[in-house]
Amino acid sequence: MSSSHLSTVDGTDRLCVSERAQCIPSRVLHLRQLPVDVSEQEVLALALPFGRVSQLITLKAKNQAFLEMASEEAAVTMVNYYASATPTIRNQPVFIQYSTHRELKTDSLPNQRAPAALQAINAVAMHSGSMASGGEGRGLALGQSPVLRIIVENLFYPVTLEVLQQIFSKYGSVLKIITFTRNNQFQALLQFSDAVHAQHAKASLDGQNIYNGCCTLRIDFSKLSALNVKYNNDKSRDFTRADLPSGELEPAAAAAFGVALPPYGPAAFPPTFHQHAGLSMAAVPGSLVSPRVSLQVAPPAIHSVLLVSNLNSESVSPHCLFILFGVYGDVQRVKILFNKKENALVQMSDATQAQLAMSHLNGQRLYGNVIRVTLSKHPVVQLPRGGAGQEEQALTRDFSGSALHRFKKPGSKNFNNIFPPSATLHLSNIPSSVSEDTLKDLFSSSGFTVKAFKFFQKDRKMALMQLTSVEEAIEALIALHDHQLDHNQHLRVSFSKSTI
Repeated sequence: MSSSHLSTVDGTDRLCVSERAQCIPSRVLHLRQLPVDVSEQEVLALALPFGRVSQLITLKAKNQAFLEMASEEAAVTMVNYYASATPTIRNQPVFIQYSTHRELKTDSLPNQRAPAALQAINAVAMHSGSMASGGEGRGLALGQSPVLRIIVENLFYPVTLEVLQQIFSKYGSVLKIITFTRNNQFQALLQFSDAVHAQHAKASLDGQNIYNGCCTLRIDFSKLSALNVKYNNDKSRDFTRADLPSGELEPAAAAAFGVALPPYGPAAFPPTFHQHAGLSMAAVPGSLVSPRVSLQVAPPAIHSVLLVSNLNSESVSPHCLFILFGVYGDVQRVKILFNKKENALVQMSDATQAQLAMSHLNGQRLYGNVIRVTLSKHPVVQLPRGGAGQEEQALTRDFSGSALHRFKKPGSKNFNNIFPPSATLHLSNIPSSVSEDTLKDLFSSSGFTVKAFKFFQKDRKMALMQLTSVEEAIEALIALHDHQLDHNQHLRVSFSKSTI
């Protein structure tokens, strides 16, 4: 690992620390706005969940760094992920972009030990299970659980389930939370949609104070791979199941986690909880939570309508947005704005699904354009009025009765298989009569390049197919999801966390 000056790169002062943001993918990434005296370990913590790091150069005097990933795919995955979940070091946002440089060359003597040092750190990361390597050096946090175990020390102010959800949702999609007291400590189990989100949250929040000088977070990975929440109340919450009752957790449910769940109230917190229960966030400077939120706030009312901008108006349609956003929830309505066709409104079934879609799709490339996904101020998508023209009516579609909704069934297993867009697609519902060549030909004839293919060993109804890029995989999913393979079976396509 190296913290040497720019003159050590290619032997000359070739790296420009003020280079403008690049949209052309590169294995080399440029990090700016780093904290003063940032350590190389802190910089590596941002990258290791996505794969091996081949080279690192820190420019501490300029609060910048350059790192080279082992593969371009790992670099693209990292940039796409952080486009929707801002990376932080010591609670300070960090800016990441592609570098104009295709590789970092450190041929001079002071840098010759850098590859060995990085190799050691990569090996430790692999051994600890924080990274699972894939083809060409790509790696994601597949070995770790998406469930975090959280202990709050020095509990001077109350910490509620809603406070935890607000803090941790900045790092990814929070699916479930269970809170309890053990050994006189307030603890929680929190499940993200995938292990990369959990890794990012742990790296950013472990050791941080929720409020200034108190309520310190101690975070580890749980041995559980998923949480089973039976009730939505002030102790537990399944954000994917709005239909759950609010009854008290039964002893059997608590025993399943090996923890005691006392009644919510005085027994759950030290005496200082009650002395300060009336304070608002504004009275607690330096908190991780927005100061406008009350300590005893109800879950915020968030609209389920998304604004999607910078679309390719020549290629996009309501149906393609329905298919793409339907990977992360049940899309009810889609409206492409008549006077501004690069913008669209997408209405999901609920706010949780809207958050999932936004966190996974913001910053992705669709038909050549990097799209932006934000929450809309509109509570619903209005259907066209009777006097609207034929073109305007065609730009708005109601999908509320669609048979293609993936999450209609409460507690569907699809909730446990929500992953960011990736170059590897998961194919399912494949008839036994359909061969590998038939599936490859289907994708190839549709204009997509198949790099690898593999049937599941134990279930030939499913397969993995790897394409050349994430963008191509997104377009393939839109084009071929629900494609009819025989007279009564249609292909199901989703994104995979695996590689071939």
